[in-house]
Amino acid sequence: MTTSARPVPPATPSGTRPPFRVGLIGYGLAGSAFHAPLIATTPGLRLDAVVTANPERREQLRREHPGARAVDTPEQLLADPEALDLVVIASPNRTHAPLTRAALAAGLATVVDKPLAGTAAEAAALCALAEASGTLLTVFQNRRWDGDFLTAARLVREGALGRVHRFESRFERFRPKPKPGWRELADPAEVGGTLYDLGSHLVDQALTLFGPVETVYAEIDVRRDGAVVDDDAFLALTHANGTRSHLWTSALAPLVGPHLRVLGDTAGYVKSGMDPQEAALRSGLRPDAATPWGAEDPARDGVLGTDESTVTVPTDPGDYPAFYAGVAAALAAPGTPPPVDPRDAVATLDVLEAARASAATGTTVRLG
Repeated sequence: MTTSARPVPPATPSGTRPPFRVGLIGYGLAGSAFHAPLIATTPGLRLDAVVTANPERREQLRREHPGARAVDTPEQLLADPEALDLVVIASPNRTHAPLTRAALAAGLATVVDKPLAGTAAEAAALCALAEASGTLLTVFQNRRWDGDFLTAARLVREGALGRVHRFESRFERFRPKPKPGWRELADPAEVGGTLYDLGSHLVDQALTLFGPVETVYAEIDVRRDGAVVDDDAFLALTHANGTRSHLWTSALAPLVGPHLRVLGDTAGYVKSGMDPQEAALRSGLRPDAATPWGAEDPARDGVLGTDESTVTVPTDPGDYPAFYAGVAAALAAPGTPPPVDPRDAVATLDVLEAARASAATGTTVRLG
């Protein structure tokens, strides 16, 4: 994919390059717990400005990142594009497409939290805009760097499972009462609901492992009392290579299933429990202060084998910092691919849209 056409800051007399200046739009959960800590601890990046008008969040920003200036609006941030090298969009989903357009129009390299846009067509248009201007655009698909997913990908790559025919993945929770917030709003323009939230991760992981999808079958429901957007979904994908992915996301799972189950013709891999990096970030831990970062509790390691014999497989360390390290590398060396090709986000949205169509009609939808 394209990388930023803006000039790389020249090296200082000592031979070092000044850090790239980052403007972050949004300081809710995504901005404060994920993006800001990872940006601030990535060599070569500096968190320079954060857009939030909320007084409590401004005070939180002052405590957590005293060197970053608070900005009232995205428009104010983008009014001086020469003051920044990178914009990160971690605001509500409905703002992703218009803010990305504005950032790219200002000539600024851009990171967007998933989903890239509300529709595949909008996302494709943003990719085309970035390509035409030679500006870096990438999408924060951090779950590619979950330790259990890295482990599963390695086992598949090494052939430890044989020929894989089934990939199962779950993001399940038990939240029987909807929480206030834009994710629970009924207006389709909000792009709320679990399908586009956690489903974006599930589909991206499946596509990353097994490639393009030919058919999609889905069941999408609103289960909780008082809920007005989908909170329970199942997707069955058939990949072009013949592998089938079965994906679940639910807010009403009092007993959760295995997070990952990957089945091949010689062995399977099963792993329960979620990657620890989100909990660590939300608790205030940072990649430069935790040793080792992303390490799984050995008691939660997965197993590899068959019903006759299994072995415990140590979980590879999770590595969310790798995403922004990749962004910094792409900024520093034009032509270096970003950590996530934004066209991958278009493919994910194609699958999610097919899932909605399948659930609405009760049929299997063919892509392409």
